[in-house]
Amino acid sequence: MPDPSAPQPCCEEMARLTRRGVLRGLALAGGAATFGSAVVTAAPASATEGSSGSVLVVLSMRGAADGLSLVVPHGDPVYYAARPRIGVPRERLIAADAFYGLHPALAPLLPLWNGGRLAAVHATGLAAPNRSHFSAMEEVEDANPGSTVREGWLNRVVGLTPGDSPLQAVHMGETLPSTALFGPAPTFATRSVDDVKITGQDQYDTGGRRSSLETLWSRHSGTDAKGLLARGMGETFSAVDGFSPARAVPDTSGSYPRSDLAQALADVARTIKADVGVEVFTVDHGDWDMHSGLGTLEWGRMGTNAGEWAAAIAAFFADLGRVADRVTLVTMSEFGRRVAENDNYGLDHGYGNVMFVAGAGVAGGRYYGTFPGLAATLDADLLVTTDYRQVLGEIVTRRFPAASLSRVFPGLSYSPVGFMGA
Repeated sequence: MPDPSAPQPCCEEMARLTRRGVLRGLALAGGAATFGSAVVTAAPASATEGSSGSVLVVLSMRGAADGLSLVVPHGDPVYYAARPRIGVPRERLIAADAFYGLHPALAPLLPLWNGGRLAAVHATGLAAPNRSHFSAMEEVEDANPGSTVREGWLNRVVGLTPGDSPLQAVHMGETLPSTALFGPAPTFATRSVDDVKITGQDQYDTGGRRSSLETLWSRHSGTDAKGLLARGMGETFSAVDGFSPARAVPDTSGSYPRSDLAQALADVARTIKADVGVEVFTVDHGDWDMHSGLGTLEWGRMGTNAGEWAAAIAAFFADLGRVADRVTLVTMSEFGRRVAENDNYGLDHGYGNVMFVAGAGVAGGRYYGTFPGLAATLDADLLVTTDYRQVLGEIVTRRFPAASLSRVFPGLSYSPVGFMGA
């Protein structure tokens, strides 16, 4: 039995993602100004007042999660034939129907499922297989097949909704911003709520540093390159000020698990409660790249990751309280895993996957999508029967009607899946 804590062999590509993300982040809208961990684009904009409107949280499961472990098709006998050691036993599944069941580590989500606020859509993914982490992430997050324009679908969403504040779209957490936010509309990124401040401005500084910076940059207000930077600095001050109500909201992170994901979602909840005008949040969780050590119900990385992921989402919705009526959360991963287990209690890169949708507008407690059936050959994949853009498109249509779907997802022939209720 392999050691589940041992370093994983794949993939040098994953290690390069952060370096590429840095370069992309610095290119956003012509430049960025950084203070502490806060990154604000230099595109002209002004912070807007809170809208009390719809909020979308996009949770990316980095590394390609195995949807067949999270939502088990126990009704397909090939599943157990292909996974004699790592298959989740039928009798251990939760929220099971005649065909599907949830991994038992997702038990923290049962209140959401039983309350009709959590749904799963199986056999989702890109129109064609792509087993490169970086390439697939970029393709998923651009969501514009065939285009050479580097522009994320979430950037298009906020660019089509009223307002031009960088606070409309926020990446929260220790990771670099999602490429779904990349594009001409201004966006915002921070490690945490309390990091959104001018570096060096603390309780011992009565405003002198801020005043000095404003005086310095006001001297460079012409039309040259310094003028562009000056406008960016002005935008930074505006965004930091606009975000300040979130810092006044009580920090409830102590009621969350101590994982990075949970702490990031605690800050997302804190920001939503402050109602500073954020419409879209992106949060990352990883690593789901389990070539070895995925394991069984008794040991392994799948149970650990799935439990951490489920507990964080459950704590997030519990913390939101009544504000949850505004919030829809969707999970996605760049691709899935192979059907058959490998010799190392793991799974290699595959194709189709599962997406979860929770919160406002969701007709939950159900499994959606058309399951294509499995093959037991060594290189067999879960095939895709639902383009992942159909799932995202249904959310955008119902929660952000001002955003033209044909512009958010160019070329998509939209066909609702049906998981969004009235």
